[in-house]
Amino acid sequence: MTTYKEIKGTQIEVVSSDPSNPLEGQVWYNSTDGAVKGQSVTSVGSWATVNSLNSGRNALTGVGIATAALAAGGYVTADSALVESWNGSNWTEVNDLAQNRRSSGAAGTYTASIVFAGIKPGDTVLSLTESWNGSNWTEVNDLGTARRGCGGNGTNTAALCSGGNTYPGGNIDSVESWNGSNWTEVNDLNSVRNDTTAIGTNTAALCFGGAPAGYGRTELWNGTNWTEVNDLNTNRQSAAGAGTSTSGLGFGGYSPPPGNQTANAESWNGTNWTEENNLNTARGSFAGAGTSSSALGFGGNPGTLSATEKWTGAGVSETRTFTTS
Repeated sequence: MTTYKEIKGTQIEVVSSDPSNPLEGQVWYNSTDGAVKGQSVTSVGSWATVNSLNSGRNALTGVGIATAALAAGGYVTADSALVESWNGSNWTEVNDLAQNRRSSGAAGTYTASIVFAGIKPGDTVLSLTESWNGSNWTEVNDLGTARRGCGGNGTNTAALCSGGNTYPGGNIDSVESWNGSNWTEVNDLNSVRNDTTAIGTNTAALCFGGAPAGYGRTELWNGTNWTEVNDLNTNRQSAAGAGTSTSGLGFGGYSPPPGNQTANAESWNGTNWTEENNLNTARGSFAGAGTSSSALGFGGNPGTLSATEKWTGAGVSETRTFTTS
């Protein structure tokens, strides 16, 4: 049998912590973890279960990246103001929202974000917007139209709120743009929709899925207008998303008939949607964060899930731990 030394010309290095920039094919023994590890490039994308939220919930919202995210609001046993911060390994409770709410939109990062719209106890739709500075929430100027189930994307100073439902009114195509101080109405979506998903920036966004009947419709925003582009392969509403308008990921949600949770995931390359490996747990009414190559999905329905999954796309270099099994 050929040994590692014969291949690489050196013994496996013993280190107390993983190298900061390992090369593909590099192998080492981490004495702190008591494990042999190595660096490899993924051949296909996949989901892995990671540590759960402290409080299971559905109809929550999220922002951030796969190593630094925020989960806000949702339904636990009632509409909640709970907020948790993710550091890449664990969820930690941080200061609550000022207003208990579910089915809100959000934009930004885990240290600088906004949460807007939603439903509060008593089933009253909200126009209320709150801003997060990494420590506390502050009420800022309201949306022009109160709604729930809107798509939210962008940053805490340049965001979009797309579609939704004015409950007990109907679904809407209204879109509003946030400039860090105020919301302004901009051009509407082509399709009226609720429980939709949006990713990207204030000037380059993708809005997909939604109700009624689990739309597969996808629309692209160029900062001025929405244009219909190729549909999702699987119709869905209340899905999670991650990425940009040219490189995105849509996953989970409810597929027709209504209430049927799906584990299906699809990637977007700027032109078409392509099927990817499924989530480990089918779910709807949950939250996502991250990019098309490194994403996080957390919470959701059935029930009030706390389960969190991390997506690693194909072609990503990652550290793996070798086992004897």
